[in-house]
Amino acid sequence: MSTPATITRSNEPDLPAVYSSVESEVRSYCRGWPTTMASARGSWVTDASGRRYLDFFAGAGALNYGHNNPILKQPLIDYLANDGIVHSLDMATEAKTHLLETFERLILRPRGLDYKVQFPGPTGANSVEAALKLARKVTGRESIISFTNAFHGMTLGALSVTGNSMKRAGAGIPLVHATPMPYDNYFGGVTEDFHWFERVLDDSGSGLNRPAAVIVETVQGEGGLNVARMEWLRGLAELCQRREILLIIDDVQMGCGRTGPFFSFEEAGIVPDIVTLSKSISGYGLPMALTLFRRDLDVWAPGEHNGTFRGHNPAFVTAAKALETYWETETFVEDTLAKGRQIRDRLDQIAAKHEGVSARGRGMAQGLKFEDAALASAACYAAFERGVLMETSGPSDEVIKLLPPLTTSEEDLDAGIDILAEAVAATVE
Repeated sequence: MSTPATITRSNEPDLPAVYSSVESEVRSYCRGWPTTMASARGSWVTDASGRRYLDFFAGAGALNYGHNNPILKQPLIDYLANDGIVHSLDMATEAKTHLLETFERLILRPRGLDYKVQFPGPTGANSVEAALKLARKVTGRESIISFTNAFHGMTLGALSVTGNSMKRAGAGIPLVHATPMPYDNYFGGVTEDFHWFERVLDDSGSGLNRPAAVIVETVQGEGGLNVARMEWLRGLAELCQRREILLIIDDVQMGCGRTGPFFSFEEAGIVPDIVTLSKSISGYGLPMALTLFRRDLDVWAPGEHNGTFRGHNPAFVTAAKALETYWETETFVEDTLAKGRQIRDRLDQIAAKHEGVSARGRGMAQGLKFEDAALASAACYAAFERGVLMETSGPSDEVIKLLPPLTTSEEDLDAGIDILAEAVAATVE
């Protein structure tokens, strides 16, 4: 999850004193949005004073279906009221059975994906750690290829394949057994960066050990909304297949419909060996993660990778209901793509009015990049003051990132972007 570091204020005058006296200095979002949140519904959050904020952040992409979605809330309430199992490790439960059957029926089978499903723990980092560990176990190799500006989580394995220097420095130890390669368009089209990867694989003098896997995001959310071309993704998948290197797609933030299709890699027509999911997979903002992998890669011994909070059954209940509600047909995909175009058109209009500002993104992960990173942070805070929640991303926090719930109405999208346009104008001019 991104930290809006450059919109941090030196104090938090509107927050209760307990935050500065008791909570660690590591807190970040409450510094950029110094108000106490009290309730939320759909695309709106209300603070303790009664002021409402339009949420274009959506829990860093964990709330694709909005806050307290009533369609998902009632089954959750009923499940808890009936004393349904809450914590179960990896025991079989009715909620888990229903989720697995629904996921196979609505997501895997229609896409021709013969994946096994692992519950690695409650977070995206848990999913990534399981993916890396499995790839190394299957291949017997240690090295992982990652990409510039990647973000995969804050645990040591996930940090080793993350590009952000500030986050990597927090590890306190060398992060080894991972090698970064240039992401698509890293050199701005001057150099065909993809072929550099292929070249060092072939060069016995490159010093690159044969990797176990490549891990990549189709859209680098925390890296600044860098969008990989479909042909680049296909070329990468073909290279991995030719060299018997496993391909891991990190779909923690861009999966579950954020770019339109359920998986962000579907448009490229590729089939990754391993996929990581979290954030919106529970549908309700409840902790949950999945690691998906080819059936023949399921070489785990029982208990070889485990965790106490793998079996969070309330999340299984809301996840299954979200799948049944939004993924039975293509309507939700079509609506998301249409809203993505709506957002992009409006952002292009804003960018056209201001030098040094450009629009970028895919689906309903869109944003504005500022050549002067300080302006991005200032505009983001100005939007907060006007009632919209957004965050910055990118290596210098130079991109204002919009991740509204996919269920946000067209009217609310326009209203929020009107405020963003006003904030940008007030900041840049």
